Amino acid sequence: MNSRARVIIMNSALGPLDYRVPQGMDVAPGSIVVAPLGPRQLIGVVWEAERMPSEAEVGDNRLRNLIATVGAPPIPAPLRRLIEWTADYYLAPPASVLRMALASTSALDGARTVTEYRATGEMPTRMTPQRAQALNRIGERQGLIRELAAAAGVTDAVIRGLVKAGAIEAVEVAIDSPYPEPEPDFAQPALSADQAAAAAALSAGVTDRRFAPTLLDGVTGSGKTEVYFEAIAAAIRTGRQTLVLLPEIALTEPFLTRFAARFGCAPVAWHSDLRQSQRRRAWRAIASGEALVTVGARSALFLPYADLGLIIVDEAHETSFKQEDGVHYHARDVAVMRAKFEGCPVVLASATPAIETRHQVALGRYAELKLPGRYGTAQMPVIEAIDLIAEPPERGRWIAPRLVRAIDETRARGEQVLLFLNRRGYAPLTLCRTCGHRFQCPNCTAWMVEHRLVRRLACHHCGHVEQVPEACPECGNPDTLVACGPGVERIADEVAFYWPDAKRAVVTSDTLWSPAKAAEFVQRMEAGDIDIVIGTQLVTKGYHFPNLTLVGVIDADLGLGGGDLRAAERTFQQISQVAGRAGRERKPGHVFIQTHSPQAAVMQALVKGDADAFYAAETEARREADAPPFGRYAAIIVSSEDRQAAEDVAREIKRAAPECDGMYVYGPAPAPLTMLRGRHRFRLLVHARRALDVQDVIRAWLGGLGWPAKVRVAVDVDPYNFL
Repeated sequence: MNSRARVIIMNSALGPLDYRVPQGMDVAPGSIVVAPLGPRQLIGVVWEAERMPSEAEVGDNRLRNLIATVGAPPIPAPLRRLIEWTADYYLAPPASVLRMALASTSALDGARTVTEYRATGEMPTRMTPQRAQALNRIGERQGLIRELAAAAGVTDAVIRGLVKAGAIEAVEVAIDSPYPEPEPDFAQPALSADQAAAAAALSAGVTDRRFAPTLLDGVTGSGKTEVYFEAIAAAIRTGRQTLVLLPEIALTEPFLTRFAARFGCAPVAWHSDLRQSQRRRAWRAIASGEALVTVGARSALFLPYADLGLIIVDEAHETSFKQEDGVHYHARDVAVMRAKFEGCPVVLASATPAIETRHQVALGRYAELKLPGRYGTAQMPVIEAIDLIAEPPERGRWIAPRLVRAIDETRARGEQVLLFLNRRGYAPLTLCRTCGHRFQCPNCTAWMVEHRLVRRLACHHCGHVEQVPEACPECGNPDTLVACGPGVERIADEVAFYWPDAKRAVVTSDTLWSPAKAAEFVQRMEAGDIDIVIGTQLVTKGYHFPNLTLVGVIDADLGLGGGDLRAAERTFQQISQVAGRAGRERKPGHVFIQTHSPQAAVMQALVKGDADAFYAAETEARREADAPPFGRYAAIIVSSEDRQAAEDVAREIKRAAPECDGMYVYGPAPAPLTMLRGRHRFRLLVHARRALDVQDVIRAWLGGLGWPAKVRVAVDVDPYNFL
């Protein structure tokens, strides 16, 4: 037995450390252990020494003993290889990646029950504003005291006071009860010929038990979910696990309902809205192999599956799969690598695949399955552009006359309408008409967005919130503040003006912040309790409403500015997806795109339904610019509360840039979002040819430099956000 163990502990500032294995303790690579670090005790994972070199060898006589092993399944070898790859590719500390695999610390202890709390329905004799707020927001929610306090926006003391007053009661919860097993033949669907052929191909890949990346490319409403459900059924029959990744937490609840209808029970869910006890139960079921199907957000990718047989990435084109803080990984790409290490198929499902994915198909690295038509008798919607220069809305309005008439006709038929504008709140800018003062976030280089429903000005970057003042804070004049530009709340007001009797719903991340809220929205839509939906990109994905036949895109040009590499592609994907919500069953659909540039290539492609021509032109433009997927980008972001310190470090990094054939370093320059959360930011952009191992270059480059502790330097490999 080896008396020495190399351990990655949960401290991102430290590399792997060596410990002595006490006599009688049995550890192997993957074992989860408790290790001492100074006066503290930290969780860590034993690693193969040859795969995780230590910076300095320490003699056996200087090693400290491991304290204990943890009674949880070890981290499997394929996941350890994924952690190594992710840390290497995205230039992140291995401990930061490992932390995502050990995302539920409560799962590592042996407790079988936990005490949670819920409202009793009784009102306390002494009701304070904080207590009223807590009881109102908690509703039927159940959880730990700190979880309820966070949900209610109050302190732990308020919740404890309500417990003493009898308004909240303790509940003992069994947290390791088994999950029901899905039945692969519970409710088999009637598939079209195209669906059946695609399902057979995916199921064969599951049976073969080999790495096989496949693009499932089907138009909106073609039934991609039913196709990959058959692959999931094949995995269940073999007793292997399936992971389904969704881009948004709000999609989770509707998916669970759909899954239960097919397989007789819901899958195991993994997302940020779970209570601690739910996270523990899910983690342990996944690690033991009991959880046969898991559906979750991108963080579910790093869970310790015992026997993973299939990975599905739904809406694989979505940019929300890219993590923008912490480890800057892209879940779509990491999912492919996890499937490679696990030796299982991975399916990327999308109606509008990313150019990077299409390029992999063109190179022959990914297989492709196509679903060219909608399921059953449903047809693709008719799409028309409205030239806002030739057909402007009425003064002070944002909905063009032709779209107003179309909404009138749709409502007369008793059908539902969706108006899409990818901008939360009431207005993106509030200013004083007297002195011109503009409300800017004190922590960010961004305008404060007015949210009229809650009478707040909010920063969508750092979360800073303040009340809308009665008078201008600059000149002191009352009643001079003007909202400039439209947000979804302003469009909702316009809808109320034109159609006062219509039942409206504003759907954004402010209103659908949890799976339960999303489920409530779906139920209202299916029950016909909503006539007109006004929503952001949250409504573009995955929803199926048979009675929704009209979609209006209020400002199709919104995403085309800013010089983003993927601006046109993202606009095409987003509008295609929202257009796909219209006419998904027997009733025909119609889509109106309001734009100031109807002749732009992306608008013409949308109207003509010519995705192939659009993607061919975009791909060729990328090739000529040597941009991804033909070249490589990496961003270096330098930030500090001291502007001069950030700029000095950024300039020093540029001066130290190595001379490499086929690599260029641009900047430093102030980031477009110059200040974020109180920190000044400078960016450098590394542009390299595809064959260059840019990670090794950057690792050696930055590894030879030092900077003050108050300055942070982050590297974003394959950036999606250029702000």
